[in-house]
Amino acid sequence: MRPDGETPALPTGLDPSTVFRSLFQAFPDALLLVDKAGHIVLCNEAASNLLGYTVDELHGLTVDALVPDAIRPRHAEYRKAYGEAPRARPMGTQMELVARRSDSSEVMVEIALSPLPQQGLVVAAIRDVGSYPRVKKALQRARYSEHLAQLGRLAIDTRDPEVLLTRVSTIAAEALQVELAAVFLLEPDRKQIRLASGFGLLPAEPLGTLLPNRPDTPPGYLAATGTPVVVADYATEQRFAVPQAYLDAGLRSALAVPLAERGRIIGALTVRSRRSQRFGDDEVHFLESLANLLTSSLQRAKTEEALNHAQRLESVGQLTGGIAHDFNNLLTVIQGNLQVLEDLPGLDASSPAKPLLAAATRASRRAAELTAKLLTFARRQVLQPEPVDLHALLNSLAGMLRRTLDQRIAITVEVGEDCPLVLADPAQLESALLNIAINARDAMPEGGWLQFRASACASLPDRLRTELEDPSAAVDRFVQITITDSGQGMPEAVRERAFEPFFTTKAAGRGTGLGLATVYGFVKQSKGAIAISSAQGMGTTLTLYIPQPWTAARESEDKPDVAPLRAGIRVLLVEDDTEVRHIVRTFLLGLACIVESAASAEQALQVLDPPTGEPPHFDLLLSDIALGPGMRGTELAARAQASRPGMAVLLMSGFSSELLDADRDSPPGWELLRKPYGREELAAAMARLLSN
Repeated sequence: MRPDGETPALPTGLDPSTVFRSLFQAFPDALLLVDKAGHIVLCNEAASNLLGYTVDELHGLTVDALVPDAIRPRHAEYRKAYGEAPRARPMGTQMELVARRSDSSEVMVEIALSPLPQQGLVVAAIRDVGSYPRVKKALQRARYSEHLAQLGRLAIDTRDPEVLLTRVSTIAAEALQVELAAVFLLEPDRKQIRLASGFGLLPAEPLGTLLPNRPDTPPGYLAATGTPVVVADYATEQRFAVPQAYLDAGLRSALAVPLAERGRIIGALTVRSRRSQRFGDDEVHFLESLANLLTSSLQRAKTEEALNHAQRLESVGQLTGGIAHDFNNLLTVIQGNLQVLEDLPGLDASSPAKPLLAAATRASRRAAELTAKLLTFARRQVLQPEPVDLHALLNSLAGMLRRTLDQRIAITVEVGEDCPLVLADPAQLESALLNIAINARDAMPEGGWLQFRASACASLPDRLRTELEDPSAAVDRFVQITITDSGQGMPEAVRERAFEPFFTTKAAGRGTGLGLATVYGFVKQSKGAIAISSAQGMGTTLTLYIPQPWTAARESEDKPDVAPLRAGIRVLLVEDDTEVRHIVRTFLLGLACIVESAASAEQALQVLDPPTGEPPHFDLLLSDIALGPGMRGTELAARAQASRPGMAVLLMSGFSSELLDADRDSPPGWELLRKPYGREELAAAMARLLSN
């Protein structure tokens, strides 16, 4: 309109209707011409593009169809009120408006209404505010935050790492609106990378695909650099070899960020797009946040599982320790009576009962060995740690194994000349290594190789430090003993239960399931740690972390000769189990001892300090530690020795934790004897004690 108020005339030859229709179609925002009933009578191409309908589909469509279901009733009221008082009105500047597209998706919009009163129509100009750069960026970041929150909620709701791994690929693809997302994890040997989960995976790269961990592969390059990798265009990528399958699938760009656990790369989270130059700083930041949340959740799940596993093992250890206590009492009676039967005058070598007794004796010894294994797992075994030279021990063990294991198994030993000594019970350490070697042999039925290595441990792995009996111990005072075989390896389900007692994958009758359980118990009781690495078809590696001696090894001293037992030793025997008391009394009488028996500590004190008469003299107090209700054997011994300093004390128990406690708390002059034992072992313990 001109300053004088008149509308300027169009240039000569221009048809007003043609001009306005051209302007209507060329307008960059979506335009809808709506009648009083709310039907669309005219629209432009921009409206078709924004709302996802064709122009013909929009003609005649009610505007209510463009409103989300949740607010449709309110919209009808607004439209009615506007029809009664139409006016030019902008909408969406102070509140969020959304339009419903043909595919039911929604788009954030601003709307300007302009009435045409004479024609009874309304022009609605609709603008996609998501196309504004700042708004678009804000919406994008909001979408990223929502997807991060989605993974966070999932991490709280589930404890299954597989669920997290599966969902994170979908979440990454949906948030970044890309065609493909994948999680790669390094295998335990770190030589290969496994495709652990994915969204939109290529047929040439299915789930479970193993790729070599080399810098010339996409995930291997990231594992080597440890930093985010942005690929602008696969066609021009020079840092690593791009698989042809990526190019054939039309993939152009990619973004990958590392998955790190305590600073150590464990895998990669990758997204790929068919658009070049697809990923910028915002996408890198989002994917790093997603990766950090994933690794934190996986680490928490692993920590919880390790804690639960340790608690289960501890519970089983307490149970087995208690069973072993009762079983050792039974074995003491069985073995003792068998030994007494063998010495009967009428039982000579020609007696048909002789081989029966021998078989029963062998079976009872095997039962005692089984009980000892239970106690080792339960960490209730009495250990005698001393400085051990691994060079000598491992080479001696390897020599024995070469003679006894399958000849098709090549055995090698690598121990550096500067390898420190370890502080361990040498017999139990050798037994643990032998158990591992036997397991390795069973995993290599067609032969293979077995390697023993030992070296100083520069730093104990963080994940093992928390498992130590004393987590504050110096982490650089350990020696790692690594045993690797080329056998069949273990699937994850087997590896997770490898240290559980009685768990075995061997055929019935071929194993007790206590081999690795006893190794676990020995290492833990030795104040060390143990790790296992295995994959099906890839062999197994067990690493024992054994502490070094805290002081220099002392020269071994010659043990003094032990004098034989003399006749007439006066012994006070205290044992609450009637049958055990009877057989031990029989042993003592056979050793020409003078024996007084008591069933409890209270009875023993009455024997030591009778109400009347002269207190009897005893050379030795032989007492069980657990004496049922009332006073324990250790307390009895302390009170008895206080009044009789010259009386020797020999404590016995079938529950080795009691022996451990007694060994720690008892005076150095006391002797400890583990059940089950025979007459010779009892005599030897008494001789050592009384010769001092």
